[in-house]
Amino acid sequence: MADQPGRERRRKVVAATNALRDLRVELAVLNHRVGKRVELKDLDLDCLDVIARDGPISPSALADRVGVHLATMTGILNRLEEGGWITRDRSASDRRAVVVASVPARQRQLFEAFGPMNTRMRRIWDGYADDELDLIADFLTRTVAAGRASADEIG
Repeated sequence: MADQPGRERRRKVVAATNALRDLRVELAVLNHRVGKRVELKDLDLDCLDVIARDGPISPSALADRVGVHLATMTGILNRLEEGGWITRDRSASDRRAVVVASVPARQRQLFEAFGPMNTRMRRIWDGYADDELDLIADFLTRTVAAGRASADEIG
């Protein structure tokens, strides 16, 4: 049985890959249900998350980041602004440019909607040592980079 270690490794890789696929589906379902509760489309919620974490950000940078055409982004930003989720302001560095930023009070509403998941995640994190958290963060960061590079290849 010389091939047993290779077979066991492949089984573990498949199990981890399947777990990531399951995670993607469950997080998509969670985001969809939270979005429905706060009356945001899935892509609008994704854009709002990027704005909240990386903003203020220009509409074109946001469109590039989430992979949509700038005209589509205009519609998303119009909906988010009308809903009171974001503001559009002039860039401090270039007064001709516009940047979008999230509205903190509305962000708290989203944080509350994700509250049960955040509580469950804190319990999970509490079960890991610091070096294990470092390993998990490294794995997730590298996985995000692989996903971004793969999306960029597709166009």
